Amino acid sequence: MIDPANLYGGGGKRSGSALALAVMLAGCALQEPSPAPAPQASAAPMSPQAAQATRHAEQAKLEAQARAMLAQAETDVQRARAKRALWLGAWEDLLAARNDVAGNDFTGAIAHAKGASELAQLGLEQLAYPAVK
Repeated sequence: MIDPANLYGGGGKRSGSALALAVMLAGCALQEPSPAPAPQASAAPMSPQAAQATRHAEQAKLEAQARAMLAQAETDVQRARAKRALWLGAWEDLLAARNDVAGNDFTGAIAHAKGASELAQLGLEQLAYPAVK
């Protein structure tokens, strides 16, 4: 029979602690992870009033975000225009964002305002490059 204390040839306390460590690590490797708890479905459906209130709150949040992004796009386009770096696409996106806000299409307004800001920023960044002869 193999003596666990002499398994690694050194004998004594040192090899015994190495064996204990190996057995402990092997035990950890064999342990299976516990399954994650299943997500729970909502117990009661929302009432029509609560659903309408939720939709109204989401719409108000979307409107506020669209108006904030439109204001940022206005600022970015004005900065680019002041430095004569305004691209036509930025101006067109700004006009489309204004029309979308006026027509209560807030998702479209967010997309157009983001595009206007990005194009205005690119126009300003273009000023750092030398002119082409």
